[in-house]
Amino acid sequence: MLYPMSPKVVELKRKLESFMDRHIYSNEERFYREAEELGPWKVYPVVEELKPLARAEGLWNLFLPESGHGAGLTNLEYAPLCEVMGRSHLAPEVFNCSAPDTGNMEVLQRYGTEKDKERWLKPLLAGEIRSCFAMTEPAVASSDATNIESSIVRDGDHYVINGRKWYTTNATDPRCKICIFMGKTDPDNADRHKQQSMILVPMDTPGIEVKRALPVFGFYGVPDRASEVIFTNVRVPKENMLLGEGRGFEIAQGRLGPGRIHHCMRLIGLSERTLEKMCRRVRSRVAFGKPVSEQTVTQERIAEARIMIEQARLLTLNAAYAMDIVGNKVAKAEIAMIKVAVPNMACQIIDWAIQAHGGGGTSNDFGLTQAYATARLLRLADGPDEVHRNQIARFELKKYSNA
Repeated sequence: MLYPMSPKVVELKRKLESFMDRHIYSNEERFYREAEELGPWKVYPVVEELKPLARAEGLWNLFLPESGHGAGLTNLEYAPLCEVMGRSHLAPEVFNCSAPDTGNMEVLQRYGTEKDKERWLKPLLAGEIRSCFAMTEPAVASSDATNIESSIVRDGDHYVINGRKWYTTNATDPRCKICIFMGKTDPDNADRHKQQSMILVPMDTPGIEVKRALPVFGFYGVPDRASEVIFTNVRVPKENMLLGEGRGFEIAQGRLGPGRIHHCMRLIGLSERTLEKMCRRVRSRVAFGKPVSEQTVTQERIAEARIMIEQARLLTLNAAYAMDIVGNKVAKAEIAMIKVAVPNMACQIIDWAIQAHGGGGTSNDFGLTQAYATARLLRLADGPDEVHRNQIARFELKKYSNA
């Protein structure tokens, strides 16, 4: 192995896999049923029942590096654990390792005041509340975050916030108590990357309307509690500003780097699980006189899937290693590459698995439609493929700027 696991990670992975076998896979059907029957505005009982079990086994906040609250793992050490959790939509929240809470906790840990940490970070770390991140807007092309139009205007000892956000994950969750909001404090600044700021907005503040839940390929609540939220003259104390006015992009880069790699780690686990389902399915089906597993086209797809997963995993581990060694900012090319490669890999493998399952693959019975919704969503979330490809190309061309 190019990146061998430490004894500590080996033991955590063993415990995590055991928990998945004992509690997660057997409860997936119930999880999807509760999500469908209760909808995105409710708490799913199965998640709350499993959280104390995970915490009791020390499988809690594994994502947090050097915080004193988690396992103290590096990105490289966390990668194989995140991959295991990614095998099931149910798992990440059970271990308090789900988006957007992970990214929001990291923001509060790095940039929040001691008061912020006590009020918001502490209950988030305990899994007692949830949070949301309001950045994307329906009225502009949010792939270019400088387009954001929402306003954050200073008024004495307060800021007044106005804007319309969507794909604000978690906002429909009744446990969602705090929002990290990105908007413009200085729209006329000549530097477009210093116009924006991030501010903490309690969700019970007057003027906030969670207008609707947004489906992802027809799914509400799974794989994502996407929401549209309206902010109308929302007043929060000036102390709620994170890091200072005009530093929203700086915070975003610190937040989105780990978020992007966590998505990729989880997608590798989802792809592994999908390949397993595909192999079991084709070995149990006979068509035109022989098992589907003996059809050449099937074997080619299985082989390509294995190659693609291994490539994606190595690329992701390399990005994690780079983040640990040189930091998120310097490793942005490595992060951009996996953000393109991994979701595309997952989409292709899930598509092949759907084909191998026949008509049943398009139903919700095998978890493949939910898996595809997740993978396809992640070609857009945290920056679309096109933006990352352009960034990678610019990095490459810069090498020849003096040629």
